[in-house]
Amino acid sequence: NISSPVRSGSRSSKTFKPKKNIPEGSHQYELLKHAEATLGSGNLRMAVMLPEGEDLNEWVAVNTVDFFNQINMLYGTITDFCTEESCPVMSAGPKYEYHWADGTNIKKPIKCSAPKYIDYLMTWVQDQLDDETLFPSKIGVPFPKNFMSVAKTILKRLFRVYAHIYHQHFDPVIQLQEEAHLNTSFKHFIFFVQEFNLIDRRELAPLQELIEKLTSKDR
Repeated sequence: NISSPVRSGSRSSKTFKPKKNIPEGSHQYELLKHAEATLGSGNLRMAVMLPEGEDLNEWVAVNTVDFFNQINMLYGTITDFCTEESCPVMSAGPKYEYHWADGTNIKKPIKCSAPKYIDYLMTWVQDQLDDETLFPSKIGVPFPKNFMSVAKTILKRLFRVYAHIYHQHFDPVIQLQEEAHLNTSFKHFIFFVQEFNLIDRRELAPLQELIEKLTSKDR
């Protein structure tokens, strides 16, 4: 298996991550089905609420996996437009630029192109989701004490992918007729993080106007 070096400008096949599946028959799978059913009702504020008698960690875990899959798919549709040339920095409009650090492999934040940043970010998130000590998929295995803080970091970083798509790639989203899909996904995400106070307000600043517009109709 000889891997050829990736030419600049050509897409590394790695950016589009495999979907993270929640095992069928598991309690988390039931929760995911519950989430999908309530989403179908169209009331997103209700859909994000913790179902009665459920564990908050588990609810946050299931939804975090779901948002990862959604963003993965949405970003996958516009990768042709997000290149080293078009996006030499990872930004969300002129005022916000993100530098990558994961605290382990890359401790000091590095400036990199958006596709590279998003590749680092999605790979990092996937590594967290695949870690059974952090995201236990087996029934009865407890969540670690630091679970919420890990989930908050994951969601904070996933938000940046939405912010980049909205600020830098909204035209192709419209051309591809993905606008309604993106808006619904983002609105669901925002209602979820608002319901459980998972992302600091300051972090949401790049999309503040959009957030107000999308959520004002559903107060």
